[in-house]
Amino acid sequence: MIFSETKLKGAYIIDIQPIGDERGFFSRSFCKHEFSGHGLKTDIAQCNISFNRKKGTLRGMHFQRPPKEEAKLVRCTIGRIYDVIVDLRPDSPTHRQWLGVELASGSTVHGSRLTADYRMLYIPEGFAHGFQTLEDDSEVFYQMFEFYAPEYASGVRWDDPAFGITWPLPDPIMSERDRAYPPYIMR
Repeated sequence: MIFSETKLKGAYIIDIQPIGDERGFFSRSFCKHEFSGHGLKTDIAQCNISFNRKKGTLRGMHFQRPPKEEAKLVRCTIGRIYDVIVDLRPDSPTHRQWLGVELASGSTVHGSRLTADYRMLYIPEGFAHGFQTLEDDSEVFYQMFEFYAPEYASGVRWDDPAFGITWPLPDPIMSERDRAYPPYIMR
């Protein structure tokens, strides 16, 4: 695997290193030794799937408060998404900065070309996370390094001017819960 640290310290884009032959390829998508070698969490608590019927669906911006903060490893398994993280760590030099990364399923047709993309995003604790689907019927697979704890679940507004996130599609399809999150500056 290829680990590329992003401008937000502790967040990594992870690309696979396929070993291919006439049958296709084989690659690791998780290795406890490689993750720990980069100082990342290694004990997966649970795995989740989010299926999204419509292009433009926006889920986020979610996080869990201490002491149940979550690290996540996110991959798009069907379709394409624009995955966004925001650094909410108050002592971080990148506090309130965001990063957006396009994640796509293994084989995607873009016009007349077929591309393979198995890119993942590792999100450390202390970050809000969300995504917007770029295709109908997109599916996201999460490996979570902390159990879901509803009493610690929280979020911030997807359009909060404190972050200035630029989403790719206007007029997102969202849940009422996600639309109702308060601005970050009020926290």
